[in-house]
Amino acid sequence: MRSSYAKTTIESLIVSQIPTFLWGAPGIGKSSIIKQIAFEKNLECIDLRLSLLDPTDLKGIPFYERDSHTALWAPPSFLPREGAGILFLDELNAAAPAVQASAYQLILDRKVGEYTLPDGWSIVAAGNRESDRGVVYRLPSPLANRFVHIEMEVSVEDWRHWAVKTRIDPRLIAYIGFKNSALFGFDPLKNVRSFATPRSWEAVHKILQSSLPQNLLLEAIAGAVGEDAAIDFLGYCKIMDHLPDVDAILRGEESEAPSELSSLYALSNVLVSRVLHTRDEEELSNVLRYTLKLKNEFAVLIVQDLQRQGVAMEHLDAFGEWVEAYAYLL
Repeated sequence: MRSSYAKTTIESLIVSQIPTFLWGAPGIGKSSIIKQIAFEKNLECIDLRLSLLDPTDLKGIPFYERDSHTALWAPPSFLPREGAGILFLDELNAAAPAVQASAYQLILDRKVGEYTLPDGWSIVAAGNRESDRGVVYRLPSPLANRFVHIEMEVSVEDWRHWAVKTRIDPRLIAYIGFKNSALFGFDPLKNVRSFATPRSWEAVHKILQSSLPQNLLLEAIAGAVGEDAAIDFLGYCKIMDHLPDVDAILRGEESEAPSELSSLYALSNVLVSRVLHTRDEEELSNVLRYTLKLKNEFAVLIVQDLQRQGVAMEHLDAFGEWVEAYAYLL
């Protein structure tokens, strides 16, 4: 299931308080989706790593109650006591079997020992698949049966939508748009430390925004996504040095349109990023008129990306010209 569909599904299951387990390869954004849902719904999110706990940690520490002459359990402080939120059991299947067993009652009955999960809280778990060759344990059938299982896949379209919204470096968005396969390059059969995932490309974005000297970029980026991907990406960046003058396009000056696909992907993403940054209607109009020179699919791509980010353009004369030119496509 692509990430946008997984997010919509999990949101619905959270409302119904149905325990959910999100599966997927490392680095594809499982944790980010849960935290994004919590942020958008104004919910608290407690990220609980059971792999760091002992079996008794979840149930609490027993103590002697003098008045009743019984042993009671003191619930751990990291469990929520009030309000509403998401109890996120990240990397649940990386926890030892004994710890997983201690979570049975909490997941199914919403209680463990003397503790009861407040009504406003939902349980969501996440983990890597066994085929990913991470440190995981097979979920016992009784525990697995307590969840609705969703497997998330990498979606270039969803990633591009997120990247434009998050203002990821336009060179990265252009590169992934041009070479979709570069977004995710994890192979569990290869013994490598660095490989391309949505998470590692986000690290590349941060490297590009840092003050790292140009001569050290290759090794740093290779440390995030692997040497082959780093060389290929930096080679693509050189293409962007020969693009038409973006400032001239925004001013409405006459500019040539590139014909090569790699240049068109690069130019499209740079134009979208600049318009989103300035939100200037005159510049937007100039970009819309410039797209009339581009290949059809790139003219449509630019407008779609801008509309997805909430850029209003229907009232502009330039958009009327654009619609008239591409009516046969719409």
